[in-house]
Amino acid sequence: MSDPADRSTETAPRLQLRRVALIAVGLAVVLSIWGVASRVVARNALMKEAADAAVPTVVTMKPLRGPAAETLALPGSVQAYYEAPIYARTSGYLRRWQTDIGTAVHKGQLLAEIDTPEIDQQLTQAQADLATAEANYNLARTTDERWQGLLATESVSKQDADQRAGDAAAKKAAVQSAAANVARLKDLESFKRVVAPFDGVVTQRSTDIGALINAGQTAGNALFRVADTHRLRVYVAVPQPFAGLVKTGLGADLDFAERPGHRYTATVAFTAQALDPSTRTLQVELQVDNPQRELFPGAYATVHFKLAPGAPALRIPVNALLFRAGGLLVATVGHDQRLTLKKITGGRDFGTEIEVLTGLGPDEDIVINPPDSLADGAQVRVKNPTATASPPAARGRS
Repeated sequence: MSDPADRSTETAPRLQLRRVALIAVGLAVVLSIWGVASRVVARNALMKEAADAAVPTVVTMKPLRGPAAETLALPGSVQAYYEAPIYARTSGYLRRWQTDIGTAVHKGQLLAEIDTPEIDQQLTQAQADLATAEANYNLARTTDERWQGLLATESVSKQDADQRAGDAAAKKAAVQSAAANVARLKDLESFKRVVAPFDGVVTQRSTDIGALINAGQTAGNALFRVADTHRLRVYVAVPQPFAGLVKTGLGADLDFAERPGHRYTATVAFTAQALDPSTRTLQVELQVDNPQRELFPGAYATVHFKLAPGAPALRIPVNALLFRAGGLLVATVGHDQRLTLKKITGGRDFGTEIEVLTGLGPDEDIVINPPDSLADGAQVRVKNPTATASPPAARGRS
């Protein structure tokens, strides 16, 4: 039999080896579990990241409240209160002119004189013809009176007396014709003096001394142009959505590029009461006083209409709209971070904003720049809190 001490000496290394083996097996198991667990965690993280990436991120804001009273800014064309080209009514050569551009003139003031030798000769001839006709008429009238006296005593026949009476009537008509011709030529003579038709300013002179003058209204043949600028007319084309708000008596402010910082008050004097079918705009005439003549006809002006206050409507940016087959849609985000596509009724278009008449509440969160792929009920992530816009009360349409 072996010694017990020797047996214990032999089993000690075995136990040590077995312990080492068990530790190695445990480490292998731990490493395997750790490897599997890390892969599972990484896969779950990747799946979560992919799921998060699949949820679109959107930016939202609240609808804006439109102002109760707004200003409508539109371009306007300025014209003189009265403006007329001055044409010649008789032909000849310009003898002299009295006024140049920028000269203030009064009604009836001489602008120029025309030398008309042909008209002068025709008038002299017509006056001579009138004198001849009057002499012939006087003789015919005296003869008629004598023959009427002879007819009373039956010294002549009635036929002869009637002939003398008819001759006297014909000579009288010839006198009237010659007198009318003299009057016509005198009127032409009077047109040698070109005068101002009303108080105003000479804005154009298109003739000079010695120039040939042809009577009549021909394009480019005007001698002068006179404008009354004490008061100006401003014409504006108002778009159809605002046509019903512009009434006679409505006030407006005018801005001019050449006079920065100055505003002039104008009033709507007339409206066309009909839309231009080609532009769908309403022609509006405003009038503005110009006592200092500091505003010029032909200028461009920006007209700011002071529209009457009305019920304020909601407005949203145009980049919040979705154009689908069913009409205009707006994407809203609920508390559960899900989309709801709402159909709206659009009103006036302000360029960067559009008026919403129905279909949207003031406290709803609308999506800005929504992708076309958004679907009703889709999950989304809101990037920023609801945007807060400044009150649009002082904002106008430009």
